[in-house]
Formats: sequence, C-alpha cells, structure tokens
Amino acid sequence: MKNTLKVVGRGEREIVITRAFDTQRQLVWEAHTKPELVRRWLLGPPGWSMPVCEIDLRVGGRYRYVWRNQDGTEMGMGGEYREIVAPERLVATERFDQPWYPGEALDSTVFTEHAGKTTVTMTILYESREARDGVLKSPMQAGMAAGYDRLEALLATQSQGRPT
Repeated sequence: MKNTLKVVGRGEREIVITRAFDTQRQLVWEAHTKPELVRRWLLGPPGWSMPVCEIDLRVGGRYRYVWRNQDGTEMGMGGEYREIVAPERLVATERFDQPWYPGEALDSTVFTEHAGKTTVTMTILYESREARDGVLKSPMQAGMAAGYDRLEALLATQSQGRPT
C-alpha cells in the first residue's frame, strides 16, 4: 500500500504513529469517533470482532472497546476524553482491562488535511520507558497496520457520493 503505517519511538516514553489517507479530514475524524464506523475497522489482526464500542465524545466522557477473537478470547480497554477539537485533535487516556503494559497511556491524535489527503498522527505517552519499549516489541504495529488498511477501505466507500 502506498499509505504505509509508520511507528517510531520518540524520547524515553513516547511512540509516534502516522498514517495518511486519501480522503477528507472530516471523514477520517468520523471514522475515529462514531461507534458504527469504529467497530468496522479498529479490529487488529484478522479474526477479531468488536462486540462493545461505546463512545461518549465529550471532554470528561468515556469510551470502551472490547474485542473478541474467533476462540472467544476477549480484550477490553477504555479511557476518558481529555481534549476534543473536532475535526483536528483528540486526546484520551488508555488503560487495558488485562494490562499488557504497566499503567495508563495518554493518546494524542492529530488529523491534518492537505490537498484532499489526511494524515493521522497519534502520539502515545506511556508512564515509563519500560512500558513504551514493551509496546514497541509487541505485535502492536502489525495489528494497527491491519486496522488502518481496513480504515482505508472503509473511507473509500464512505467518500463515494460525498462532496469534496
């Protein structure tokens, strides 16, 4: 794919993730904030579904995701929205039910549009270098790449018939 996912460590506690999409920022924002769209792409590797996708999109509001794989194993996480500037910026905490890294993370996602193309830049701040390094060694990048590839396909269908 021409719009590939980039994942890099920055400083001691951050991961910066970037991915470009060939569509308007508003559509990418909606795909990140509307439960009926989120559950269609934010699934990680093949074989997972999202039976729970709750989003209370307001500062102080909470979100909750639960994923389930084909053998019935579930993984849940959620957090609280700290900052919302539609359709430009979304900041929220992140904590997994069964933590695979210690503590809570802070996700800051920026949506930038230029010439009809939107770049999503997510900066994740972890509580420690060890937590960040553990995530970098995990299969997180492959799961995110699969999800963003699904998002690209979803956005292609969503943009049909919408004005540019």
